[in-house]
Amino acid sequence: MMTFNTKPVSETEINNRIETITKRGFINLTEIEALKLTLSMIDLTTLEGADTDEKVIAMCQKAFNYNIQNENIPNVAAVCVYPTLVNVAKTALKGKNINVAAVAGAFPSGQSPIEVKVAEVIYAVNEGADEIDMVISRGKFLEGKFEIVFNEIAE
Repeated sequence: MMTFNTKPVSETEINNRIETITKRGFINLTEIEALKLTLSMIDLTTLEGADTDEKVIAMCQKAFNYNIQNENIPNVAAVCVYPTLVNVAKTALKGKNINVAAVAGAFPSGQSPIEVKVAEVIYAVNEGADEIDMVISRGKFLEGKFEIVFNEIAE
């Protein structure tokens, strides 16, 4: 059984840590530089049951339109879609230096057998996904079955 070291943490400690993390990396940047950096790390995401090829293409156009409007504005990091729409996004973003991310692992619940989750990841990668946003087995995690969750991630 996997064990985790835990210790009591005060709200003050949490708030101090949050402040440290949120300021890190932006200390020596101007506000404009920080905003550009932030934009360059964002994924534009569409994960609706009614997603269509046309909707994904429109989102991809939006993703690279920032840089077309003003070359000083960076593109977003990625467009995130369902695995079945990865190829559509990949085609729409060809040559644009924007990654395609896919959700996998029985989004949004994570409630599928590991074999199904792995197959979904393989499918998304074969379709051209540059990144996978995986869903953990939240139920197992909430039950404290951390080793099961860890092993699923490792697989």
